[in-house]
Amino acid sequence: MKKTVLVTGGAGYIGSHAVRQLLDHDFDVIVVDNLSTGHVKAVDPRAKLYLGDVRDLNFLAGVFKNNTIDGVMHFAGKIIVPESVGDPTAYFDDNIQAVVSVIRCMHAYGVKNFVFSSTAAVYGTAKTTVISEDAPLHPESPYGFSKLAAEHLIAFAERAYGIKHVIFRYFNVAGASLDSKIGEAHPVESHLIPVIINAGLSGKEMQIFGNDYETRDGTCLRDYIHVVDLAEAHVLGMEHLLKEGESATINLGSQNGFTNKEILTTVDKVLKEEHLSEGVKWKFGPRRAGDPAAIVASNERAKKILGWTPKYDLETMIKSAIAWKNTHKNLYNDKNGTKIAFDKEDMKHIAKVRPVSYNELVKKGVYSGIEHYDDIVGAKIEKALTK
Repeated sequence: MKKTVLVTGGAGYIGSHAVRQLLDHDFDVIVVDNLSTGHVKAVDPRAKLYLGDVRDLNFLAGVFKNNTIDGVMHFAGKIIVPESVGDPTAYFDDNIQAVVSVIRCMHAYGVKNFVFSSTAAVYGTAKTTVISEDAPLHPESPYGFSKLAAEHLIAFAERAYGIKHVIFRYFNVAGASLDSKIGEAHPVESHLIPVIINAGLSGKEMQIFGNDYETRDGTCLRDYIHVVDLAEAHVLGMEHLLKEGESATINLGSQNGFTNKEILTTVDKVLKEEHLSEGVKWKFGPRRAGDPAAIVASNERAKKILGWTPKYDLETMIKSAIAWKNTHKNLYNDKNGTKIAFDKEDMKHIAKVRPVSYNELVKKGVYSGIEHYDDIVGAKIEKALTK
């Protein structure tokens, strides 16, 4: 019998690739996304899509109530480090409160398998180049702290509710689907590979930050992983839990490091070979605060527990990212400012759900320990004001 996986943030870059992989591995898939950064057109039409925010307990409980769910993959959340420094409360709200809502609903509706999207940012500036999962955890941004706090919450949920988990700590994710149907689609790119590609395609100049690091060419060294390999690992993680495997925290990376200048050189070479650019215009800029010299993942635990090793090399990542960018110059062409547009094909797999009432949530235990503002706190305030 097919298993059903709920994917939060399944209309986003990584989530949409995980949705495709799950479907191709014969899972039924339900997607929940508020489209703050996601795209309806990124969601495989074989999946059922609910439009809503996972922090809305009434909405999310309705999704759980109306579907038989065997496991959850949680991708929804914010991911940009500099943005988190400027707006930390938004990151703690999105990245922690969302996990609270998901775990409450999982517990109330008896779902015991949770795959969580975390980050290598929980390590901060490491003392060694190759980082294992047992390395000290010293996040240096609100983003990293929010993900680490969520990891702790998930561990406590296992002790309290018996919810098993696989936590994946990503390194640098890149590339697009090999058929160029889905890929990275941000109005303003912050990741190195798409930034270089955009510079090459547009003729605009870009910067490499820092050239005096203790690496082989003076630029930062990072570990890159193809998004398709990453998505495959998530499927293996869910299968591991469904086979009653133990909870685990696992790095996802290639265990190979490339410097920023090496990435630039490779992207430039591929763009020229494909006659898409006469050369990427670039210059060195100053170091960015908090950028460690070198970070590479140890992926031994992923091999041991999941039997996972990455299949795609750096050039494949870059070629797939270029193919995506070159064939989707307007990205998914589904957003105009804050207006989100759907066509008839999009509407076919968008499902509706009746939110679960507050009283029913109380009976299910979803609101255990929470005072409901409208019924309790609001009544107390109104009573005080009328005295």
